[in-house]
Amino acid sequence: MDAFDLYLNGLNNKNKLDFAEFKEINWLNYYRDSALIDERNSFVLESNNSSLFKNTKPYYRAISPGCKLCGEGKWSCLFITNKCNASCFYCPASQEQDAIPTIQGLDFPSADEYAEYVKAFGFKGVAFSGGEPLLYFDKTLEYLKAVRKICPDVYIWIYTNGLLADREKMTKLADAGLNEIRFDIGATNYNTDKIKLASGLIPNITVEIPAVPKKTHLLQKLLKTLEVLGVSNLNLHQLRLTNYNAPHLFKHNYTFINAERPIVLESEISALKILKYAKENSMEIGVNYCSFYYKYRFQKAGFRKILANGAGVAPNNITENGFVRKIENNKLEYNTFSISLIPSENSKKIIIGNINYFLKTENAGFKIDFNNEVRDFLSEIQSGKLLIIPTDFDKFEIYRKECIETGLRMI
Repeated sequence: MDAFDLYLNGLNNKNKLDFAEFKEINWLNYYRDSALIDERNSFVLESNNSSLFKNTKPYYRAISPGCKLCGEGKWSCLFITNKCNASCFYCPASQEQDAIPTIQGLDFPSADEYAEYVKAFGFKGVAFSGGEPLLYFDKTLEYLKAVRKICPDVYIWIYTNGLLADREKMTKLADAGLNEIRFDIGATNYNTDKIKLASGLIPNITVEIPAVPKKTHLLQKLLKTLEVLGVSNLNLHQLRLTNYNAPHLFKHNYTFINAERPIVLESEISALKILKYAKENSMEIGVNYCSFYYKYRFQKAGFRKILANGAGVAPNNITENGFVRKIENNKLEYNTFSISLIPSENSKKIIIGNINYFLKTENAGFKIDFNNEVRDFLSEIQSGKLLIIPTDFDKFEIYRKECIETGLRMI
């Protein structure tokens, strides 16, 4: 078994251990599900003709400016609250309690503190999410105004189910400088009435929803309606399994794929079908498939890069995957950073406004002799000549730290 196969086998074992309490999981079976696999793989191969971010984000026509910043790792998503007023069966986590606005384990009780954080780390985009941000509209508006005041050129968007949307709220958000609003119409049984309230006020209107297999045909037919309403983009996510949503997803008899987290095969097929329909019918709306692989790889790499840059690491020592390469005493190793409000050993203090933040160096768990073979392999990666995933175990680990994996994995 080569290194990549061993890695995939480890994901399989980990997922089955993490979800061992659920005996009814319909894991992918290569014999039983061969027709589904063939259908999915054919869509994936076709989508590679129009796909961004190393073929992990298939798209048609265009993606929104916010999606572009996300893929480039230049955005910050603040969770205004953990509380939500919808009950979507696919939601990955319980959303019943309000909380202090938070991101990556950092609490931001002050809007100005958050805006200063955004400025200091050089984020080019900011999103407000939840929970449901409109449940706490005044708080959301306060944070929006603070970011717009301190970071006037930042692109700002908000995620909402739209249940509490009205023309007055939309007007206030627009006046405060909101660039984009994203509606999850899955929470309103695909009713589009609330979208109208933002039309003509907020520059970019997006519908962002998970791709629910049973709603594939409905969404295909809804594309023209969304165009008429002024929606510029449809973002489709892949359903993924969590311990929280497992009982709800199991009712739909989905097929689960072992990735870094279990993901729904039929959801990916649904998203790619809708994208293909838009292309074949020359729709004006942009459609993109925000795959699990895209989010897992690019969002994580982006935040690692933000922290490494914040710590003052030289750009040529930061890998594509956001790790910090260190060559010392004929050894090659990789590090990353975590951020906290609490000092610790090997942490670097950064003062932003009146707040002390601490960037701690974390060992990424790999160290090897820096011999000629390793030096040549690094040169191969950095020159762009590495075309396949290495089978050798040490080289595979170097590859994982240096590179972002290409494509939607074939199954």
